[in-house]
Amino acid sequence: MNTDLPLGDPRAAEAFESARGEGVTLLRLSLLAALIGLAAGVAAFVLYRLIALIGNLVFFGRADASHLPTMAGHHLGAWVIAVPALGGLVVGLMARYGSPKIRGHGIPEAIEAVLVSRSRIAPRVAWLKPLSAAIAIGTGGPFGAEGPIIQTGGALGSLCGQLLHVTASERKVLLACGAAAGMAATFSTPIAAVILALELLLFEFRSRSFIPLVVATTIATAIHFALLGRGAMFSVAAADWGVPRALPAYALLGVVCGFAAVGFTRALYWVEDQFEKLPFDPMWWPALGGALLGVIGWIEPRVLGVGYAVISAELAGRLALATLLALAFWKALALVVSLGSGTSGGLLAPMFLVGAAIGGAFAEVADRLWPALHLSPAACALLGMAAMFGAAARATFALIVFAFELTRDYGSILPLMLVCVVADAVALGRLRHSIMTEKLARRGLHVASEYTVDVLDLVHVGEAMEPAGVGELATTPAAVTGDGAALVAFADESLRAAVDRMAAHAVTELIVIDRAAPPHVLGAIGIGAILEARRRRLVEEHVREPGWLGRRRSQTTG
Repeated sequence: MNTDLPLGDPRAAEAFESARGEGVTLLRLSLLAALIGLAAGVAAFVLYRLIALIGNLVFFGRADASHLPTMAGHHLGAWVIAVPALGGLVVGLMARYGSPKIRGHGIPEAIEAVLVSRSRIAPRVAWLKPLSAAIAIGTGGPFGAEGPIIQTGGALGSLCGQLLHVTASERKVLLACGAAAGMAATFSTPIAAVILALELLLFEFRSRSFIPLVVATTIATAIHFALLGRGAMFSVAAADWGVPRALPAYALLGVVCGFAAVGFTRALYWVEDQFEKLPFDPMWWPALGGALLGVIGWIEPRVLGVGYAVISAELAGRLALATLLALAFWKALALVVSLGSGTSGGLLAPMFLVGAAIGGAFAEVADRLWPALHLSPAACALLGMAAMFGAAARATFALIVFAFELTRDYGSILPLMLVCVVADAVALGRLRHSIMTEKLARRGLHVASEYTVDVLDLVHVGEAMEPAGVGELATTPAAVTGDGAALVAFADESLRAAVDRMAAHAVTELIVIDRAAPPHVLGAIGIGAILEARRRRLVEEHVREPGWLGRRRSQTTG
């Protein structure tokens, strides 16, 4: 809202009405976000119960939907090889005859909807995605439920936006609210869910989006409390963080997790590339991936299913070094083979398991080599879990907050920040795109990964305009509207406002005036001047200037 308009100026009333309209829009979005949070919370509960029912039926022959089974205790023997293959076949059929959008782990598909479909997700995805994920996970898929729930929540938000009269921008907010609510309903980490939605889906931080996000995640977390209990999805043991003694070792752990994230990302997309070379219909790929998973599950049964119990054991520091190394290898292999085949399932939980195994193993090895470090396997498991996924997904801040919400231990903050940012720096140097955006980049889609202030928002029109000379004020070239009125820009406005006005009226030049009454023509602003101002500011930002020591040295030499 512009507060510099003269009293009585009709544009002041227009600006006030615009601000009031934004308040009404925000209220409406917040109310819709509450409904979406409620729906996402219930959807998460239904999906968990469905996964539990299918898993118990297939592996243990009992109709029990009350708890997720630990599939490592099955008695199927070699028949376990066939179970994931049959589940993959069903998912392949659903993708072929239902919707191909159910393939993958959910978050890239939500990002794609924001980028290319104006945040529209087909209604069928809202029920096909959780159903396909329940079948894939219930038949032994090494996935988490969070990715499908995030996509399902996003689909519910998008569907709400499609049913109502909203703009594409508002529909994007509703989609993000559903996705964030899905994560909050899964892990009971509402703050991290809000940050993840901001980092991966919205690419903005504004009250218009932040407030509805908070409303949606609050309601979804409350539903989690009511239906699944107040605890987190997996327990975290109290740990000795060893600050500041252990900080150098944590920095080394960050390097290890960063390279693990790079290797895992490359392996996943390499496997996807190999499946795409197969000479038969993609419908059969999940079945083949399921058969390979069955072989791995026969060798190491603990890789089957969501693995929340295994993650809890890692975070409690109860597993030996050999077990941690075996879990890290076999779970990573099972995940890239299964997900690379194009089946349906979440990526967060399995990567948490692998990262926690790497962190716990790091602590065990470090303590044997340097006993004075006294690293806690439980602490390093949590750090590895957050750092590996944060680096792979370029969602470092969200994962720092996520891990803190799990522990609620302020002593974890410094280690979490150090390990996660070191891992992120390694991944940034080795990966051009994240595990979430690599697939989209291959389709030619650019995904913003950093928050920056645009030059157009920093430079005023008066700084970039072409001043009007004597005798030119009345004849300054300018675009005109259909009714013949000259289009103008104020000298103290940002270039962003001028560009938006040009775009709204399909013109390339504006008259520049001041805010006096009557206004005075100061000059003109055109596209060429705007581009030159942008180029000049970018050059200024990237030119290295001599520091204080450099200037002193130059003066002494002179």
